[in-house]
Amino acid sequence: MRKSIFTTVGAVAASGALLFSLAACSSTDTAASSTTTSASSSSSAMTSTPKPLASIPALTGTTTAVKLDASFGAALKTLGLTPGVIGTAQLTDGSLIFPITGGKVDYYDPAEAYRPFVQGLISHAGSGFSLTAGDTKVDLTNFTIDPGTSKLYGDVAVNGTVAAKQAYIFNLDGSTLMPLKTEGETAILQGTEVKISDVAAGLLNKTFKTDAVKEGMLVGVATITVNTK
Repeated sequence: MRKSIFTTVGAVAASGALLFSLAACSSTDTAASSTTTSASSSSSAMTSTPKPLASIPALTGTTTAVKLDASFGAALKTLGLTPGVIGTAQLTDGSLIFPITGGKVDYYDPAEAYRPFVQGLISHAGSGFSLTAGDTKVDLTNFTIDPGTSKLYGDVAVNGTVAAKQAYIFNLDGSTLMPLKTEGETAILQGTEVKISDVAAGLLNKTFKTDAVKEGMLVGVATITVNTK
């Protein structure tokens, strides 16, 4: 979903390791060590900080794309919700696409005790998507992925009024992860399932006066593409 890139080959390898951990970090290692950002910090403080095996100190792109699942589309239709895009986001061929605008990722040796072994942030400032029903519109924007907790945070506004800043919106489940692919100077990882969090379910249900939005509802499958240098 935190000095340098050594060589082109090393950069690809480092990015692959980082991305793999990002997509899969909701499984045993990270789940056992940290469930919140504060818990991650607390866990890290218990041991001296080792030197990371690899780092991308300044992410320069490119995108996080979420291929919307048919069940999510059906649920929106049932609820009478119309999706839309905000800012630099795009909705193309059934995928929501959010440009990566910054962040950093550090990857530590998973064989060591230091946890979480993937730390950092991946920012998507200036983009998002909306859900509209009648005269009620919810905007979800400025997404931030925390690979150490397998969570995606974002700003929430209702009819233009801020309801929450960097609320926990989605859980990132990497159990269906596909192998890493590289294309030129980019690394691509596909297969992370994006699911509604309990926080987002509660907020959407309250806003749209329903109980149909469930925690764990599948939104879609993510493809994360980053520059390796």
